[in-house]
Amino acid sequence: MSGSKIDIRELHWLMDMVQSIDVGLVVIDRKYRISVWNSFMQNHSGKGANEVQDQTLFSQFPEIDEEWFRKKAESVFMLRTKAFTTWEQRPYLFRFKSYRPITGTEEEMYQNITLNPLGSSGGNIDHICIILYDVTDIASHKKGLESANAELAKLSRTDRLTGLNNRGFWEECLASEYSRYKRYGTRSTLIMFDIDHFKKVNDTYGHQAGDEVLRVVSDALLKSIRSTDVAGRYGGEEFGVILAATNTDGGIYFAGAITESGV
Repeated sequence: MSGSKIDIRELHWLMDMVQSIDVGLVVIDRKYRISVWNSFMQNHSGKGANEVQDQTLFSQFPEIDEEWFRKKAESVFMLRTKAFTTWEQRPYLFRFKSYRPITGTEEEMYQNITLNPLGSSGGNIDHICIILYDVTDIASHKKGLESANAELAKLSRTDRLTGLNNRGFWEECLASEYSRYKRYGTRSTLIMFDIDHFKKVNDTYGHQAGDEVLRVVSDALLKSIRSTDVAGRYGGEEFGVILAATNTDGGIYFAGAITESGV
């Protein structure tokens, strides 16, 4: 090898160790050419060391954001300090398929990355060691937990029958909207309505029919509101709608549209 390339013999003892552990190890020079490529990287990329040797990282792996990675690597070269990136900041550096037995539903490997400066005998930082950790199991578990918590939070504020906001959450939104009005003077409109002769529907056709009427009205309401509006089931056959940034004329128009919708 020429003097500009890292001496593989100097890393022989290190390579013996890292070949047996489940982490990726890549060494690149100042021109981002690959000098060291361990078995983890070979197994997951399908590219052998001979294939990537002396090739630039970006030519072999075009999925890498070159501008972002260069900024990250140059800080390591210049400041002589480690740099890190986690899967939460960037899911992966190398687009590898995930083969984890626990998280088989994840298509790609989530990765934590460490960039270590490697000093030469002259004290210069001419190479960087990229260490890649497969954290797919951790990431998948956290994503699942966040999804479950989000679903629980949604259930806690949703009326099971109609899919509208339940009374408790809707009243919280109403209090927040009123606070916003007092502070900023923002106009909003509150509409309360119920279903005519609902008790007669229950008495004549049964509660299942009554439940279906509630669902039909709620569906019509959800289709009529904007993303900024808040609709809720206040209780029984009573409903409430908060129309954000809406004046009286807008509220009257909305009420008329609901009345004339035929539900």
